[in-house]
Amino acid sequence: MDPLCRADSRRGPSEEGSEPPWARFSAWLECVCVVTFDLELGQALEVSGRHAHAVTQTRGRGGACGQVTLLSVAGRLSSGREADREGGEEHCACKDQSHLYGYVYFRQVKDDTVKRGYFQKSVVLVSRLPLVRLFQSVLQVIAPEYFKLEPCLEEVCHEIDKWPTPTPGHTLLLPCMGEVIKVSFAISFNNTLAPLVLPSCHEQDFFQCFQSMLVHVQMLWELMLLGEPVVVMAPSPAVCSETVLALVSSVAPLKYCCDFRPYFTIHDSEFKEYTTRTQAPPSVILGVTNPFFLKTFQCWPHVIRLGELKMSVDLPKQLKMKKLAKLKTLDAKPGVYTAYKTFLHKDKALVRRLLKGIQRKRPSEVQSAILRRYLLELTQSFIIPLERYLVSLMPLQRSISPWKTPPPISPFNQEEFIATLEHAGPQLTSVLKGDWLGLYRRFFRSVNFDGWYRLRHREMTQKVESLHLQVICDADLLSWTRDKSEVEIVDLILKLREKLIQARRHQLGMRAELLEKLELSIQSIISSLPQDLQALLHRD
Repeated sequence: MDPLCRADSRRGPSEEGSEPPWARFSAWLECVCVVTFDLELGQALEVSGRHAHAVTQTRGRGGACGQVTLLSVAGRLSSGREADREGGEEHCACKDQSHLYGYVYFRQVKDDTVKRGYFQKSVVLVSRLPLVRLFQSVLQVIAPEYFKLEPCLEEVCHEIDKWPTPTPGHTLLLPCMGEVIKVSFAISFNNTLAPLVLPSCHEQDFFQCFQSMLVHVQMLWELMLLGEPVVVMAPSPAVCSETVLALVSSVAPLKYCCDFRPYFTIHDSEFKEYTTRTQAPPSVILGVTNPFFLKTFQCWPHVIRLGELKMSVDLPKQLKMKKLAKLKTLDAKPGVYTAYKTFLHKDKALVRRLLKGIQRKRPSEVQSAILRRYLLELTQSFIIPLERYLVSLMPLQRSISPWKTPPPISPFNQEEFIATLEHAGPQLTSVLKGDWLGLYRRFFRSVNFDGWYRLRHREMTQKVESLHLQVICDADLLSWTRDKSEVEIVDLILKLREKLIQARRHQLGMRAELLEKLELSIQSIISSLPQDLQALLHRD
């Protein structure tokens, strides 16, 4: 499919091999777009594969100088789209099946021929991968060339179609228009207890996003963990989008399952839904810049008003906690407007360490690593008791029989889990004091808990299926069929075939030789049946 518009079925370099057209491109990007801003129409998609020649004639208005902004946006897919895609992307473990990410290189140039005096155009990379630094690096290479009248987008698409597939635990060298971009991927993107290599391709300047909110970092972590509605008001699209993405990633390796919009405007389709006062705000993080939103979001429980973010050798001025009632004026001062009371006590040692790092001119990368490692360990201290309890819900391996349906996974009992915390709670791995029980009870009511439990339950179900299939492979199936009726034997064959299909479709981690052994067992059972039944089963 043509990566410029995803409408044509043009053939790419990967056609020459066994891969389908644009297969490798699709592992990285959904499409590449050029969007222009029209005063009357709003945003207009200008580039598509079908109209590439027409577009070439209009590129010259992006002059050599002007204001350039790099930002990231994201949008949740509808439940229908999400369901259609589920299970079809196993080759790329880090793809987000619920969101599309847009990485934007925005250029604004003075132009007297335009009504408001400015020409505005963006090059946008659309992807399911939350790889902020990687795609911003790609944009910084390709967008300036595009605005210099260089017809480079199709060439770039073909180049990306030669990139290797993104793989957990690997470092890749990616060529892009004569430059090479080096990216490293985490060992695991889904397993909350797996060892984590902090991935350079995901990382924006994490510390800079939090530097004016260091005294509130634990409160912000709790808000993200609980999926609370939050508005981030910033002076620029770049600042608000970076801050929203930093907040979302603060609960890693737990997957943030709520909606989030790094850059939200009045043109978004959910504008009315999110600004209504007739119902409680949804579980979403919005990044905004328009002062109009100050009054619109007065009913939201948590509003972060940011000033300009500047790295300095001086200690950054920390945002103060303020009452929401003070958010009425358009010139409201920077601050964290909320009435939220944290469950956990503040870790003053962390704040002192980071502030001292600023005084000592510690590199921002090191500060980011310290802060991210702290939040990672805090999240793992919270999640480990939940994971440990989930393991106890799994059926015992000795209870799995090849001749019976595997026993079900026991249901999650909140009170039963709470009772385990006295001896196996987060206090084993965290020195933080506070109301951990209250935090867990609140977490149980959140979208994040629902998303985490659904994912883990699906993984546990697949594990039980894998164990059941392994027991079946080790059993003497042919001996079992000797005193069974033909109906029972045919029923067994059909069920075994279905299990084989499921094992391959869901990649249950079965060794290839075990699956081959099961196929041979099925063939042996079929061979023991009358010829007419054999013919029927072979035809199926």
